[in-house]
Amino acid sequence: MSSALATNLRYCHSAVPASFLFKHAAHRRPKKLSPPLRQPPSPPRRLRFSQFPFPLVVVASSSSTMGDTVRSAEVSKPPFSVLFVCLGNICRSPAAEAVFTNIVRKRGFESKFKIDSAGTIGYHEGNPADLRMWAAANKRGIEITSISRPVRPSDFRDFDLILAMDMQNRDDLLSAFERWSHKEKLPKDAYKKVKLMCSYCKKHSETEVPDPYYGGPQGFEKVLDLLEDGCEVLIDNILSENCQELRIDEGTFSS
Repeated sequence: MSSALATNLRYCHSAVPASFLFKHAAHRRPKKLSPPLRQPPSPPRRLRFSQFPFPLVVVASSSSTMGDTVRSAEVSKPPFSVLFVCLGNICRSPAAEAVFTNIVRKRGFESKFKIDSAGTIGYHEGNPADLRMWAAANKRGIEITSISRPVRPSDFRDFDLILAMDMQNRDDLLSAFERWSHKEKLPKDAYKKVKLMCSYCKKHSETEVPDPYYGGPQGFEKVLDLLEDGCEVLIDNILSENCQELRIDEGTFSS
């Protein structure tokens, strides 16, 4: 039996003598752990404005603040806008736009005005002014650069004054406003912006600017005579009635 037990123990235990195991176990040392890596020093904390227990107040001099406020108001003030209207926007209203622009430029008030022209019909939309009208204006040192477009609903919002060349143009504008006001959000009193160009004339007694399209050169000259007369009075009228809004000294706008 002892031999059998010895046989089994040979497979259950190591054949290395116990004295050898204990001898070598005594010489074992626990492994040293490598020191932890040093973390880089954290950057100093920066205080945010929200961490201050009291509000920060930036103090500016009163003179600079008032100056900035005035300049900001001057920049934000929109210019006075004028729209000239005829039938096709290729003869009379482009000429009126050019004549008025020329007067405004000569007086140094370009930044105070927004000037445009349009027609009650869109037949000539996208076309430049009639060559005969352009040539007549050019002889007087007036350059016509506008491109024909029809009147649109937004014109009754965007312009302060809408000047019709004749009574038919005025009636067409008022009829268009009546139709558009039921579909578009337009100022209820925008129809008051519509006036006749010749209502500003002083040197001429005509009540309308005649359409020169089917006439000769004299018709285009007559148009320019009426427009130069009316536009001189027009700018004086606008400046005198809106000098505070446009920030213009009353003594600087006389012709």
